[in-house]
Amino acid sequence: MKRIISAAFVAGALMAAPFTFAADVMVGGQAMMASRDIVDNAVNSADHTTLVAAVKAAGLVDTLKGKGPFTVFAPTNAAFAKLPAGTVDTLVKPESKPTLTKILTYHVVAGKYDFMALSNAIKKGGGKAELATVAGGKLSFMMNGMHNIAITDEMGGHASISTYDVYQSNGVINVIDSVLMPK
Repeated sequence: MKRIISAAFVAGALMAAPFTFAADVMVGGQAMMASRDIVDNAVNSADHTTLVAAVKAAGLVDTLKGKGPFTVFAPTNAAFAKLPAGTVDTLVKPESKPTLTKILTYHVVAGKYDFMALSNAIKKGGGKAELATVAGGKLSFMMNGMHNIAITDEMGGHASISTYDVYQSNGVINVIDSVLMPK
């Protein structure tokens, strides 16, 4: 009897084990550790080098290392590459800092909005949710399939979340495929 209980315990532990490690998501070829803050994780993602450079140029490192919680809709390098040629180079110049800061903080929402929180807000809003950004603008969210949320910015641009629920010590990152633009 003791062996049966031990075998059942071991089998149960082995079955539960994969879920123990599910909190760390791979982004840009690196594990994003839930124990690290937004900046400390983002600097390790090969897919977010442009975003990290922009955050540094805008002087937002200390803000995004703050207590939070923050939700960051993080555009990939490919998302920045969709912008007209020369846009990123212009934005990271010191004289463009106010514009860059507005664009980057437009990608940040106060609070922790993972897939479940976003989808619940969409359901509660009758199919659409609007969230205020740190920049003072609004982002609109709609379901686009069973497990896909589409974002619309104030200029009518669209982004899809490609990686959800990248938990951080001070919030959550949702990776997006386009740069969002405020008014």
